[in-house]
Amino acid sequence: MRNLIAFDLGAASGRAIAGRLDGGRLAIHELARFPNDPVTVNSSMHWDVLALWSAMRAALASHGCERIDSIGVDTWGVDYALLGEGHVLLGNPYHYRDRRTDGVMDRVIERVGREKIYAITGIQFMPINTLYQLAAAQEQTPKLLASAQSLVTMPDLLNFWLTGRVACEYTNATTTQFLDGHTRKWSTELLGAVGVPAHFLAPVIDPGTELGGLAEELSRLPGLRATKVIAPACHDTGSAVAAVRAGGKRAFISSGTWSLLGTEVPHAISGERAQALNFTNEGGVCGTVRLLKNITGMWLLEGCRKQWASHSWEELLEMSKNDRSLFQHLVDPDDASFMRPDDMSAAIADFCKRTSQAAPATPGAFVNSILASLALKYRLVLEQSESLTGTRIAEIRVIGGGSQNDLLNQFTADSTGRTVLAGPVEATALGNLAMQMVGAGMVASLDESRDIIERSFPPRAFQPRDVGRWDAAYTNFKRLVP
Repeated sequence: MRNLIAFDLGAASGRAIAGRLDGGRLAIHELARFPNDPVTVNSSMHWDVLALWSAMRAALASHGCERIDSIGVDTWGVDYALLGEGHVLLGNPYHYRDRRTDGVMDRVIERVGREKIYAITGIQFMPINTLYQLAAAQEQTPKLLASAQSLVTMPDLLNFWLTGRVACEYTNATTTQFLDGHTRKWSTELLGAVGVPAHFLAPVIDPGTELGGLAEELSRLPGLRATKVIAPACHDTGSAVAAVRAGGKRAFISSGTWSLLGTEVPHAISGERAQALNFTNEGGVCGTVRLLKNITGMWLLEGCRKQWASHSWEELLEMSKNDRSLFQHLVDPDDASFMRPDDMSAAIADFCKRTSQAAPATPGAFVNSILASLALKYRLVLEQSESLTGTRIAEIRVIGGGSQNDLLNQFTADSTGRTVLAGPVEATALGNLAMQMVGAGMVASLDESRDIIERSFPPRAFQPRDVGRWDAAYTNFKRLVP
């Protein structure tokens, strides 16, 4: 029997998930949940990282087990922290939704060239990528960058506080858009072309690497004296995909605030067409690559939900089932107007008006608009992925919190004409635990970890129906997407 803890820091909350491996089965329970909301100071948006660290320490103090064998941390990519003299944190780490990167990506592309950046990294162009965050920092606070001794991504910062070891985990490092996708090393050439210093780059380590024991103050807590910290796929999507088989004829959708749709491939696909379609080649576990595209996911629904606080999720989904306006107000979930609007429902209504459609009139109609549009965007990106790999996808594995949304699961099956397998909900935490098991030698391979997860958390199947009606809607939807 082995006891493990996965810290999974999501867009709204962080959680400590306790896992127990016993007799080829894995059982999990939520040990603690705590807020992970950004903090705005002087119009800048930051991580509340000290509050997160305090909550993680409290969770470790309350685990209630005789012994914890290992701990792993994951969160989203692109955000970073700077460490100065004595490894002191320099400033509050910025949140990727901060506006300081507005316009920066375009200036960097103009200076360096889109083709060069993509040829080196194979990473999707998004204004939030670390490359453009650092370019913004070099423009605005160059002395701060100059004084930094180490740059680490956010899970690496927490791993450093846990163990005292400074390193950057590979899957998360790839999201920066300045890791060379061919050599798996930092591209100092690219940083130099952008005008960003490279003296602070930390060593890159593989997922599954044992970082060491806990820092002394933590190791004194009950049950933690012999605990090891193991880097899982520290990028949350990397951990989610580590939990399931998602290569060959099976695609994945990691469904949450963002939807990440793609497939696991043995090597990067970064030619001209992949660049034109803006696909990304993120580092995966055990030598794999995740060829995928980021799609704005439940962010639209979460934005509207704040305005409908009097309705539960169940009530909103029931309203959408009773709504008869399906396909009458479709939107492109990735339209720039949805990035950080003050009023999400107003932004959706405005998009519909701009594209000569009727605006949704009820909460149920808004929900239908968002979910149907997402399902149609999934089809578009799925077809693009197939054109890059040359393999037709037969099944789509939906993982993460969004896998609980049965209406979206059915819409996805209907829109794509493919079988949808939904679950596990806790894929990110389970993939985190899976790589801990691999790294600690508790299992012989990643395949064995995935078999354990499949037995312990079987998926639910959704079959396509009414495909012809969705085909017609897809034709209309494609007119709305650049």
